[in-house]
Amino acid sequence: MKVPIARTQLTEDDLQSVLQPLRSGWLVQGPYVRQFEEMWSEFTGVEHSIAVTSCTSSLHMSLIALGVGPGDEVIVPAFTWVATANVVELVGATTVFCDIDLDDFNIDVTQIETLITPKTKAIIPVHLFGRPARMKEIGALASLHGLHVIEDAACGFGSRLYGEHVGGFGDTGCFSFHPRKSITTGEGGMITTNDSGLAEHLRQIRDHGATVSDLQRHHGPRPYLLADHAVAGMNQRMTDLQAALGVTQMKRAAAILEERAELAKQLIDKLSASGVLRLPNGGRADEVNGWQSFPSLFRPDLVASGDIEFCNRLRNEFMSELDEHGVSTRPATHAVHLLSYFKNSYRLRADSLPAAYAADQCSISLPMFNGMTSDEIDYVVETVLEISKRYSQQRT
Repeated sequence: MKVPIARTQLTEDDLQSVLQPLRSGWLVQGPYVRQFEEMWSEFTGVEHSIAVTSCTSSLHMSLIALGVGPGDEVIVPAFTWVATANVVELVGATTVFCDIDLDDFNIDVTQIETLITPKTKAIIPVHLFGRPARMKEIGALASLHGLHVIEDAACGFGSRLYGEHVGGFGDTGCFSFHPRKSITTGEGGMITTNDSGLAEHLRQIRDHGATVSDLQRHHGPRPYLLADHAVAGMNQRMTDLQAALGVTQMKRAAAILEERAELAKQLIDKLSASGVLRLPNGGRADEVNGWQSFPSLFRPDLVASGDIEFCNRLRNEFMSELDEHGVSTRPATHAVHLLSYFKNSYRLRADSLPAAYAADQCSISLPMFNGMTSDEIDYVVETVLEISKRYSQQRT
């Protein structure tokens, strides 16, 4: 048997939905985008939702709309997908890496204030793998120092904190619809905000700076006249083809999240005896984990002792054996300061951010996705437990 790290589950309704804009002839940003945005706002409880081309464009546009640019500093967690830091570079600002908490792989809120300088303009906390970042503490720091907060909620669909969905705690929230996410439109993203003025600005940036969209102009009293362009914008518009797919999936959003939570529970229950993995958990009492993926820490005893290189070697051998037996795995994500561009630009040592370095070298994600069968779960569990026996006691 071969079990992938993820697999997109599409229903017949999903497949049929894409035909609707094709039949209508309106393929670009239109009525399905508007419906998808309305459904997203209703589900998250955030006032405004702006559908765009990706989570990366969501983050990039948020920085632009909030006036972040050259001379500014932006604090980001060191362990995250590279896009979180790339967008800071793209607006000409300086990326300031903050270490993470290995308990949840999220930004270590106890270290943020030590990194704040007069040049700091924003913080981008990440709700990594579905675990919400500690937004109450981050919000308090931001308020104290007059900073913007952009939530990287790429993995945050279904993630809640203090009873509220993520994406509404900061100035903006930025979501991803990549195929490894719980809701997918192939590629795509969504920006959420409770600031009406900011929402309008973001809509203009999304659409070349236009004051009205093509759909609004088309259905307006003078469709033959072009719109004014009030700001220098770009084309980051989601198509109606993508949005139609998002709409049908949002209709079963609760069921999608319920299934993922049940899959995570089964994996946690059945893998608890592995002896080599520190498994993820649902989070603190005030959190709801959206379970975008299933990240674990390999040989936490070696991590605690600081033997990261040996742990990494063992983890890679462990992953290789699992792959040979048909079980796909991945490192949970990467430590951005170890990637060539940032390594060369900022000259940071690997161990200058020790928790992010350990997570980069010793994390492992196991398969978990909607539509995962009981046979696939059992095979993953049996294979992991069997191979784990050879790795639980090895020492340098």
